[in-house]
Amino acid sequence: MVVPDVPDFRALTRDLSAHGNRWAIATPHTAATDAGAAAFERGGNAVDAALAAAVTLAVVYPHMCGVGGDLFAVVAEPDGEMVAINSSGRSPAALDVDAVRRAHREVPQRGPIPVTVPGAVAGWWALLGRGAALGWPSAFETAIRAAHDGVPVAPSLAATLAWDETFASDPGLGALGFPHGRPLSEGDTLEQPALGSTLEAIAREGPDAMYRGEVGRRYVEGLRALGSAITTDDLASHAAEILPPLRAAFRDHHVSVAPPNSQGFVLLQILSLIERLQLDPDPLGVDAARIARVFRATGADRDRHLADPDAMTAHVSTLLDDGHLAALADEVRGDMAAPPRRPTGDTIALVAIDAGGYAVSLIQSLYNGFGAGILEPSTGIVAHDRGACFVLEPGHPNDLAPAKRPLHTLLPAVVHGGDGRVSAVAGTMGGFAQPQIDAQALIRSLVLGSGAADAVAAPRWLVTGMDRSAGDAGWAVAEADVPSSVVEALVGAGFRVDTVPAGDEGAGHAHLIRAGTDGFDAGTDPRADGSAAAG
Repeated sequence: MVVPDVPDFRALTRDLSAHGNRWAIATPHTAATDAGAAAFERGGNAVDAALAAAVTLAVVYPHMCGVGGDLFAVVAEPDGEMVAINSSGRSPAALDVDAVRRAHREVPQRGPIPVTVPGAVAGWWALLGRGAALGWPSAFETAIRAAHDGVPVAPSLAATLAWDETFASDPGLGALGFPHGRPLSEGDTLEQPALGSTLEAIAREGPDAMYRGEVGRRYVEGLRALGSAITTDDLASHAAEILPPLRAAFRDHHVSVAPPNSQGFVLLQILSLIERLQLDPDPLGVDAARIARVFRATGADRDRHLADPDAMTAHVSTLLDDGHLAALADEVRGDMAAPPRRPTGDTIALVAIDAGGYAVSLIQSLYNGFGAGILEPSTGIVAHDRGACFVLEPGHPNDLAPAKRPLHTLLPAVVHGGDGRVSAVAGTMGGFAQPQIDAQALIRSLVLGSGAADAVAAPRWLVTGMDRSAGDAGWAVAEADVPSSVVEALVGAGFRVDTVPAGDEGAGHAHLIRAGTDGFDAGTDPRADGSAAAG
C-alpha cells in the first residue's frame, strides 16, 4: 500500500477491510487511518501509528474526542510485556460538592460542573514512551495541517451538530459548528485555527504546554469564567498511570483490559459468564435472551462497585473471582439484576499492530457529544464532561468528591492466543455498552470464525442501549436487521425492545484486528466514518 506522507483530506477513501503482513490499523475516520498508515510507511511502529491517528482524531472528530478529553490504552510490546495506560483526570480539588447537591439531583451532563482534568495529552506522552520510533512532533503533523487548512465535515459530526443546535449558544462551539447561523453539513469545511495553534504548542513543548504552560493557563481561565472550579494546580497534578492490565481466559485465548477506573473487567465478566452458563455465544443465536441477562447483571455489578480505585470497597480481583462470578451466574438464572445507569457516550477507539510485536488498543473520549458543551475559544479545546459519570449518593464508591476520578467507560482490549502471541486487538465507541459491543465482536471472530470486518459490521443489539434517558434495565435496542427470532426472544424474556435503523451509530463504532500466521486482518465499523489499512 502506498500512503502519502501527509494525507490529502479531499481524497480519502473508505476501505472497511484490509489485509497485510507488516502492519494494520483501523480507526473511525479515514484521515486518522491514513495518518497512522503514513506513520507506518515512514518507519514507525504500531505505537507511532496509534499516536498519529489519535492526535488526528482530536481534530477531525472534535465531537467525540480531543485535547480536552481522557485516554486509556492497552499496549503489547515485542518483549511480551503488557501495559495499560490510564490517563483519566480527576474532579477539581476545590469542587463544592454540597453546592452541587443543593442545586441538582444528579451531576449535570453539560456546563462547567462535570468538567474534570483532561488526560488525553498526558496519555499521548505515556504512549510515546512505550517504544515510539518517530518522535513526538511527527505525531502532530497531520493534525496541525488538518486544523489550519480544514477538513470536510464527516457524517457523524454533521449529525451531532444537527441533533442539538443548543451547541450554538456556546461562543466557541457556535463559531466552530455554526459559522453562518446554521449547523455545518456533511462535506462543509471544518477549520480550527485556535486548536491548530494549541497542537503546535503541544508538539513543540510536550505535555507541559497543557499541564504547566500557557495553553493550560488560558484553558483554565476560560472555564473558570464560566463557573468551573478547575485550577492550574489541578492540571499540574495530573499524570498518566502505567499499570498491569487485567487478564482472564476465554476459550483458548486470554483477554487483557485496563483496570479500574475503566469498566474493562465487565468484558471479562461477560465472557466468563457465557462460558460458565454454557450458553451458545452467538449474539444472534438461540441463547440471545440469556446473553441479554448476562449484560444486564454485569452492568448492574459495575454500577454497584466501579469507581476511582482509591474509593472502591470491592477490589477488582474480588469482582473476577470464582465466588463472585458464581453469584452473578445465579443472578442471571434468577434474573434479579438491579437496574444499571445508562449514560450516553461519544468516544473513539482505534487499533494498530505490526509484525515487530507491538499492538495498541487506544480509546479517547469527551464522553457526551461535544462533552460539556463548552469550547474554550482561545485554545480551541472542547471540555469533556466525564464528571457526569459520578453519582450523588453519599457512601457510594462513585459518589462525587473533590480530586477524584469517576467511573470510566473507556475499555481497550488486547487478546492473546494459546501460543502466547497477540491474536486480536479490539476497541469500540459505545458508552456503558462498550463491554457488550466488544463481547459480540470478539465472540463472532474468536468463536464463530468471522473475519474482522464482518465481526464488527454484524447486526447488533444492546441492553439499555447508549441512551441515559430511555427506559430501564428491562429495555433493549436492536438494529432493524437483527433477526425477528432474536427480538422475539428478548421480548419473551421481559425486555422492551426498540428498533433503530440497521447500521445506526447509536449501536457503537467497533474496530478489530485479527493476527495469525497469514498476517493481519483489520476491520472497521461501517457505522463510523473510518477505514482499515494494512501493508
